[in-house]
Amino acid sequence: MEYVTAEQLAGFSKYKYSAVDSNPLSLYVMHPFWNTIVKIFPTWLAPNLITFSGFLLLVFNFFLMAYFDPDFYASAPDHQHVPNGVWVVVGLLNFIAYTLDGVDGKQARRTNSSTPLGELFDHGLDSWACVYFVVTVYSTFGRGSTGVSVFVLYLLWVVLFSFILSHWEKYNTGILFLPWGYDISQVTISIVYIVTAIVGVEAWYAPFLFNFLYRDLFTTMIIACALTVTLPMSLYNFYKAYKNNTLKHHSVYEIMLPLVSPVLLFALCTTWIFVSPMDILEVHPRLFYFMVGTAFANISCQLIVCQMSSTRCQPLNWMLLPIALVLFNGDVWVCTQQRNASPLPANCIPHPGAHPLWSGRGEPTEQALQYTTLLTKETHAGLTRNGGRENQLAVCRSTVNICCKYL
Repeated sequence: MEYVTAEQLAGFSKYKYSAVDSNPLSLYVMHPFWNTIVKIFPTWLAPNLITFSGFLLLVFNFFLMAYFDPDFYASAPDHQHVPNGVWVVVGLLNFIAYTLDGVDGKQARRTNSSTPLGELFDHGLDSWACVYFVVTVYSTFGRGSTGVSVFVLYLLWVVLFSFILSHWEKYNTGILFLPWGYDISQVTISIVYIVTAIVGVEAWYAPFLFNFLYRDLFTTMIIACALTVTLPMSLYNFYKAYKNNTLKHHSVYEIMLPLVSPVLLFALCTTWIFVSPMDILEVHPRLFYFMVGTAFANISCQLIVCQMSSTRCQPLNWMLLPIALVLFNGDVWVCTQQRNASPLPANCIPHPGAHPLWSGRGEPTEQALQYTTLLTKETHAGLTRNGGRENQLAVCRSTVNICCKYL
């Protein structure tokens, strides 16, 4: 566990919030709307409660869609689609969460209760929320012949990149330049959910223009927003601070220090995908995204604490250690080289489809994910089918045995 140092606590006492929002959608549409909405809330309502409520709505959307679309195939042809009513609920809750995220700061200023802790709480939850809304919107297209591959969604790291880039700017300039992509994406995503409920997921199968599919438009918009808007604006703001001699750090090493852990996280997770003996991203995409998003949120919070307290950012985050241990386990590399061997070596994990209750040795982290997902699927299927209860009990026993074995 990480603790805030005495130096950081002293830095918090001197902290003053400084942010710039130049997005026309935010300035001329959303802020007037939020100024009206915040007047509805009673003055005794804590801003942090508003922040947390909005975050919980995104988490609820994530698990709601995980129930109806656990493996991201629900939007594919010849699969049972997510009910239209669920899309309406997800769309409304996403927009409400976005609205609550916009009014929490206004409520704090309205009640004269703005604190550095409140900002840390707000931005810390925002860093974790990135993975929830990205993974949830993925169910709109899903995977399969008409969808987007799970690896392409993984490459939409650009969403996380956009978030941490803005806080990297603040670490070096002292000013938080709010990214344009956030407001645009939240409004667009909410509309897409509602449209999906009206026209059905089949509407996204058709080409948008010539042979350019909606799934390609979805991917292109996210990547283009990060590379053609967020990145150039960040570099421009950084250049202005450099020209005005207002940078807080002057050596290249100190300037780039906060990006070391995010880059290592991306490198480690990408390597894990390619060397995984059980094709972990294909078999357990939702769990893998959740792991990456959680590690990213921890790294982001570490940076936010440092930039708010004007302290030096540490280059390495402790959450990189368990991921590195997975990769440097010799079994992973041996199994990767012999993935297609028959029979598999005794220390390798077979593909989960080989036998649902296989209980041999294997790489512990991946095997734990395998058994956890099997247990979830059995529970989701219910206890009524023949042998359902016996299968669940067997999976439970195997899961407990594996966990006890490696603890």
